[in-house]
Amino acid sequence: MRNRQRGSHLGLLLLASQLLQVGLDNIPPVTLGVLGLNVYLYLFPAAPLMKACVSVQQAYWFKDWRRLLLSPLHHADDWHLYFNMTSFLWKGMRLERRLGGAWFVYLLSVFSLLTGLVYLVLEALLTELTQDQSYSMACAVGFSGVLFALKVLSNHYHPGGVTYVMGLPVANRYASWAELVLIHITSPGTSFIGHLAGILVGLLYTAGPLKAIMKKCAEFVTANGYNSRPGAYYSSTGSSGYSGTRGGYSGNHQYASDYTTDPTASYTGGLTEVEQIEAAIRNSLNDRGQSDQRRAPPPYGFNLSGEATAEEIRQRRLRRFDS
Repeated sequence: MRNRQRGSHLGLLLLASQLLQVGLDNIPPVTLGVLGLNVYLYLFPAAPLMKACVSVQQAYWFKDWRRLLLSPLHHADDWHLYFNMTSFLWKGMRLERRLGGAWFVYLLSVFSLLTGLVYLVLEALLTELTQDQSYSMACAVGFSGVLFALKVLSNHYHPGGVTYVMGLPVANRYASWAELVLIHITSPGTSFIGHLAGILVGLLYTAGPLKAIMKKCAEFVTANGYNSRPGAYYSSTGSSGYSGTRGGYSGNHQYASDYTTDPTASYTGGLTEVEQIEAAIRNSLNDRGQSDQRRAPPPYGFNLSGEATAEEIRQRRLRRFDS
């Protein structure tokens, strides 16, 4: 683990230059927001580096599980931040436009958490297999594990073609594995297990059950969010005028009435079947009564329309003059 270098911040300057070359308007909002969050936490860390990194000893033995949330968003130095964020910029732009912002946020959250968990499992297994406690004490920090998971996902969506890893042409389907080995050889200080954890999480999504589980969870949350109080509120799709339900104007959320005046509407307002039948009978009688009043002769022989009343007045005046 390297100590954070506070110097010229050349990595930050290069990252800013990279963002300006791409153009902030060309970067999708979630990708830009995650970039900004990582830069902010580098400048103003939520915890010291040694309290943000994740390890079996700190997370599992000492029950400091918040490190699973902190470790992907903190970096050892500005070059560590620069290389990770530059890689994320291109992967994020491509994947967010394909998946949509909401799902991309969901994906990043799950990948960040699972990468840390898989890392802990792998380090714990190595500790048991080798009886070497140093694996449990190895502390990892940075976004690179998530980047390896995103790389697997990106290569899954674009299986054809060739990727150049450190100048060497590699088929896209093997690019993640080649990069894992080459980075470990050329940069021994990087976390091989952390990067491997990212690849495994990516494979869980593309070839395993993770994607289906995430969809089920999203459907469950969405269903509960929209149907937590069925029949309590309604919203009209119209832009003006009254809605089909009494008690409010369209376009606003109002308390629903006891019944709807539209006999074809599926909204029941929480009524029982008996109450729905009684309400339907009342509506039918009201509608029939209104139509009958328009077609029937004047009640009790009186015509209450304005035109008939004027005619009666004229005839009364004529009879008065005749008399």
